[in-house]
Amino acid sequence: MVLLVKSPAELTELFRDQGLKITPQRVCIFEALFGSTEHPTAETVYEQVRVEMPSISLRTVYQTLNELTAMGELGQLDVGRGSARFDPNLDPHQHLVCTGCGRVEDTFVDVPPLHVPTDPHGFTVTRTEVVFRGLCAACADADRPTTSPTKPTTRNKEA
Repeated sequence: MVLLVKSPAELTELFRDQGLKITPQRVCIFEALFGSTEHPTAETVYEQVRVEMPSISLRTVYQTLNELTAMGELGQLDVGRGSARFDPNLDPHQHLVCTGCGRVEDTFVDVPPLHVPTDPHGFTVTRTEVVFRGLCAACADADRPTTSPTKPTTRNKEA
């Protein structure tokens, strides 16, 4: 069973238990996250909740997502494409990242345990991530060579 973000009511209660204010903006963010399997950036969540709440600030979205991450209710993922992504799936899993469009999908692969040396060059390892990179189906289709009876073979780069 995949563990996704708790319901808005559960997150509201969790914030109250932590002594955090419950605002209409936060509830709107909770509602946007509930049931989602996407890996949104803060900017994506902001654009989504702004439709219902035009006065919400990007700072409020960032703060709320970071608080949820600190509470262990969201994962944070850096796929090397700029903004951090927030992961609603809390089960152990890996990620597929499209190098064309940036799409991120969960995948479940049986990965043997990784053993890190006790003192790897002075680092204290706190977590390990496995990310598979490649092209999603849409980007792979757009990148396939096309032929025309009157023109030489070209590569379609539109996505």
